[in-house]
Amino acid sequence: MGLLGGCNIKGNIRVNSGEKVYHVPGQEYYAETRISPLKGERWFCSEAEAQAAGWRKARR
Repeated sequence: MGLLGGCNIKGNIRVNSGEKVYHVPGQEYYAETRISPLKGERWFCSEAEAQAAGWRKARR
């Protein structure tokens, strides 16, 4: 979906740990974060949606 669908929260899975982390616009690594749906990563439309799906907010 991504920005075309109006959802701009990036759900990223960490390679080493498999931890599910989401990034919101303005966070330090937002621009560098790439989403790969083939790896299970996805876009969210709200932080509440990401949290309900079991993802946590990135610390930076």
